[in-house]
Amino acid sequence: MKWVTRDFVHLDRVASPWLIQRFVDPQAHFVFVPWGQEDTRPSDAIPFGVPGVELGAHDEHGTTFEKIIRKYALDDPSLHNIARVIHSGVAQVLHHAKVESDDRWGQIAAGLLAISEGMMLLHEADDTILQASFPIYDALYANLRAHALVSQNNLEMPGYQGLGPTLPTRFLRQVLQESS
Repeated sequence: MKWVTRDFVHLDRVASPWLIQRFVDPQAHFVFVPWGQEDTRPSDAIPFGVPGVELGAHDEHGTTFEKIIRKYALDDPSLHNIARVIHSGVAQVLHHAKVESDDRWGQIAAGLLAISEGMMLLHEADDTILQASFPIYDALYANLRAHALVSQNNLEMPGYQGLGPTLPTRFLRQVLQESS
């Protein structure tokens, strides 16, 4: 299926194509139209992240990412946590929201915003930005999913024991492998 959004993809319109391709439409093909020319979008494409459509740009009904989760009834708790991150990132950009030191989702959002902006600086083409960014979202999802599984199953993470991330990483890899 073909999906269309505005060009100059950033945070919500990078996370949303990742969500679409990984959990909604593995064969998704993305098309980008210039800002202000949304009416030139292909009629055979599902619009997202543009004003006035069901999966519209972030507004009082949430981010595009949140709207996709609702429309396609994606009930994975790790996706809902990514939605919290994206929501916080949008608030930071559009409303200059300040992140508190104990706000885990806001802290992750701040890092993702820096990475998202860096991707826009490294790559000019939106499809290249998506291609370069998807592994970051895959990694974030893996991290959140592994930690959720640890919590769900009342498992105990091993300590670092002077070996850096070796033991916790091996443990989390095993948790993910066992859940597949």
